[in-house]
Amino acid sequence: MEETISLKEIFSVLKKRLMLIVLLVVGAILVSAIVSYFIITPTYQASTQFIVNQDTNENNAVDINQIRSNVEIINTYNDIISSKRILDQVVEELDLTISAGALGEKISISSAESSQVVTLSATDADPEVAAEIANTTVQIFQTDLPELMNVNNVNVLTEATVAADPSPVSPKPLLNIAIAVVLALMVGVGLAFLLEYLDNTIKTEEDVENKLELPILGVISHVTEDDIKVTTVPRSSNVRRERGAISGQRKKTV
Repeated sequence: MEETISLKEIFSVLKKRLMLIVLLVVGAILVSAIVSYFIITPTYQASTQFIVNQDTNENNAVDINQIRSNVEIINTYNDIISSKRILDQVVEELDLTISAGALGEKISISSAESSQVVTLSATDADPEVAAEIANTTVQIFQTDLPELMNVNNVNVLTEATVAADPSPVSPKPLLNIAIAVVLALMVGVGLAFLLEYLDNTIKTEEDVENKLELPILGVISHVTEDDIKVTTVPRSSNVRRERGAISGQRKKTV
């Protein structure tokens, strides 16, 4: 027989394990906040832009083919910037304590489709160092380019600068906390249904009817010590003595 579960049963399970779910969510928030604010080192990003210029013909008109050629050559320029030749010079110029390979992981190069503008971004725990890496990399590339490709068609558009109050690009505490809450809810709900599935104990009359499919003939109530009231019955001799005293008082008053 195929078993089905109703919305009422779902909410009943969630209500029953609500404390477990809440504890998981609170724990996830605390762990995520501690890791994001106190453990992970903030990383800052600085970006510089340069343009690959096109030449003009004798009539000062823009050559479309030359523009396409400049756009296509950007990929080559990106490879040159990421090469060990350029990065070694950047490490030496800035007196960095990392290798060229490690520096390459800090640098990212991007350009919009069909655009001659290239953006070079550098990341570092120090925002000033990130700006220096970005600017120095482009400067060294611009200096070495004529020797490498016999062209000089790169001009810097904007240099990387450090804001007065720079904001880190990583970590993002609010995003991390939100992700932690979602994951904790998923784990909590899944764990609640797993525990309910593994729980074969009978606790209520409804469990007897639903699991055993048997009618309820009677219910044994749970009685605590507070529910039991002890009544002290006076001894018979004391009762007679009290009755005799009352009768004597009545005779004296007659």
